Amino acid sequence: MSGRPGRPGRPFGTSPEDVAHRRRLLSVGGRSVAWVIPLLLFAGILLTDLGTGGDFRVISWIVLVPGIAAAICGVWSTAVFGVLAIGGYVVVDGAWPHQYQSGLPDFILVAVGSLLATLACMVRIGGERRMLHMRDIAETTRRTVLRPFPVGWGGLDHAGVYLSADIDARVGGDFYDIQPGPHGTRVLLGDVQGKGLGSVETAAALLSTFREAAYHEPDLATVAQRLEVRMVRHRRHTAALGRSDGDRFATAVLIGFRDELPDAVEAVVFGHEPPLAVSPAGVRPVPARGGLPLGLGELVPGSSAPVQRVALAHDETLLMVTDGVTECRDSSGCFYRHADEVARAVAADPRNAEPRRLVALVRDGTLRHCGGRLADDTTVFAVRRLWH
Repeated sequence: MSGRPGRPGRPFGTSPEDVAHRRRLLSVGGRSVAWVIPLLLFAGILLTDLGTGGDFRVISWIVLVPGIAAAICGVWSTAVFGVLAIGGYVVVDGAWPHQYQSGLPDFILVAVGSLLATLACMVRIGGERRMLHMRDIAETTRRTVLRPFPVGWGGLDHAGVYLSADIDARVGGDFYDIQPGPHGTRVLLGDVQGKGLGSVETAAALLSTFREAAYHEPDLATVAQRLEVRMVRHRRHTAALGRSDGDRFATAVLIGFRDELPDAVEAVVFGHEPPLAVSPAGVRPVPARGGLPLGLGELVPGSSAPVQRVALAHDETLLMVTDGVTECRDSSGCFYRHADEVARAVAADPRNAEPRRLVALVRDGTLRHCGGRLADDTTVFAVRRLWH
């Protein structure tokens, strides 16, 4: 589960999703039928002009035909409708007696309008192509940072959703991953401080280190140490480049599932909200002490986030969120209490403890609480052991 529902406040047609949606609406069987609308308008104007008296001429309205085509059709279709509009004007206007003819002024209007409509269509098509290309680039970036997982990846039932506070962005500073390996399955969720492309770059750096260390390192403490070192190295690199994001840090939760610990997990918390353990019996916070965020360990020399062993029942799901959930407020400034809502939902229906249902529940509750206007990137991630 991933993606995001639409949110209010965005004018239609200003995003790649709107462009793709409009194209689907104007297609039948994969073929565009957008030309039908300006064709019907063309026929309607001609018939109306011929069917009314000479004191009420509407033939000049035919300039609307290429204008409408420019908004929904291709360049060649718009040009064809421009030619049809000019030809239709000449034929129909010439069929009236001289005293009722609209004449040269309206002809110039139709001709110039058709030309401008074709040029406007060229600009629109070029813009849409660039927009869709950027969407593809953003989607590739998203899939690189937040890669999709196969069903049952790492022996876990999992579900995750990422919601960007930026209307047009597809990825930001929130990140999560599952990495199975010879030493068990490791799970990481985190939130990079700040916004913009710098936070995406930092998230990608941490994920690349996690994917290698989580696979090769036998001890979760070493994985945690590698993440801290990677964050410090990344900060030094950006600072050496003179970039203003050289003081970034990241909060994170690192979880280790091991076959020899069927009733427990190992957890490392880097200044992040601890996970919730959710089961049909209820909701409880995972009793994990938090260490400093990644990148700030050097403030306290010799300190490191402790690896803690936490009991986890067979039917419990670990629910992890970023501060887009915990700091979500409504119009009156009240915070969203996702733990309370999850507890009520599980009490009403124990099936809501399943990862997919949990993620959907918290996602919908967050968007409902803030009225769809997220103040920060938001990630909800849930994992549970699969038992065979």
